[in-house]
Amino acid sequence: MADLRDVESRIEELLAELGGRPDVRERADELVRLLIDLYGEGLGRITGVLPPAELERLAADDLVASLLILHDLHPHSTMDRVHRALEGVRPYLGSHAGGVELLGVGDDGVVRLRLEGTCDGCPSSAVTVKHAIERAILDAAPEVTGVRVDGLEREPALLQIQPRPPLECPAPLQDGLRP
Repeated sequence: MADLRDVESRIEELLAELGGRPDVRERADELVRLLIDLYGEGLGRITGVLPPAELERLAADDLVASLLILHDLHPHSTMDRVHRALEGVRPYLGSHAGGVELLGVGDDGVVRLRLEGTCDGCPSSAVTVKHAIERAILDAAPEVTGVRVDGLEREPALLQIQPRPPLECPAPLQDGLRP
């Protein structure tokens, strides 16, 4: 089978092609929903009879894990999987004399973090968070909608440059003299 991300991209492309005809797009969306529900019901029945150790073994496979997440059948919560992902990047952060604290996962799916040690306020923190932490979290918990790092999300102060107001026109000259 092709890479999961390639398949997801192709599905999105096909649905986008149907977007021009609302009636066809609605039917395609319904078909996809029905198939997902059908497979989810079947997967739920299978996982319901598996011993916990076997379910853990299946959840270790990336493709199966994504299906379990899609149908809310994964044996570990989003918070647990994010926590494990952060444990995996802690050695990398430790090499930069810093760490990260998991503050929580919001109802909106956004993970909130705080950098610790010298990572806090470090100019390269944005790169560290972007590449190491975000990737690890999104791989472990693809349902996460975003990652917010307290203190890193500060908006830069913008200098607003406005056009200069027009100069007032001087009164017309009368006899070469201004009034």
